[in-house]
Amino acid sequence: MITLAVHEVLAALADENRRNILLKLKKGKISSGDLAAALGVTPQALSYHLARLKKADLIYETRYKNFIYYELNLSILDETILWMNELRGGTDCEN
Repeated sequence: MITLAVHEVLAALADENRRNILLKLKKGKISSGDLAAALGVTPQALSYHLARLKKADLIYETRYKNFIYYELNLSILDETILWMNELRGGTDCEN
């Protein structure tokens, strides 16, 4: 049985800005300042989208001195893919 809140993950993935954040994080850990600059968004807008991604457990946050770094939580993506495969009948997973 998948324990993640699928609706939170799908809601987070529904937004283009959040998908762009995830694509940047695919390359590895990045600071919030560098992430905002790379995406061309304000720190406030980035903070909002990062909060949604954290709520869905799609990203990790780590702090080092005065910096906050973000990286992908691949296990949640894997669980979401498994759930989608189960939905379409692609696996033998049981609830």
